Amino acid sequence: MEIHFGPETEKKLQDLAAQSGRKTADELVQDVIEGYFEELAQTRAMLDSRYDDLKSGTVKPIPGDEVEAYFRDKSAAARRSQPGSWSGMPSIRGPCGPRRDLGVHSCG
Repeated sequence: MEIHFGPETEKKLQDLAAQSGRKTADELVQDVIEGYFEELAQTRAMLDSRYDDLKSGTVKPIPGDEVEAYFRDKSAAARRSQPGSWSGMPSIRGPCGPRRDLGVHSCG
């Protein structure tokens, strides 16, 4: 099989082949394609296994809204922990309402 690349891509392949110790760009492309197929087979096996786990009841699916809330909270926490971030400023509201340490009503 023959594959034709544009001059820029061919140059990049030749340079990368030389940098990675391969004799030719053809050898590099063959290695890349073989690696891709190996990775694809591993991914397919993992997905099949996870699907089987779901179907058998070994694991339970997590509702989408719970996943969304988890990642939204995780993202917000990461933004708060960044130095110099306005989102890291203390809130005047706690989980039950305004914070007691600010001299306003709280639930506790």
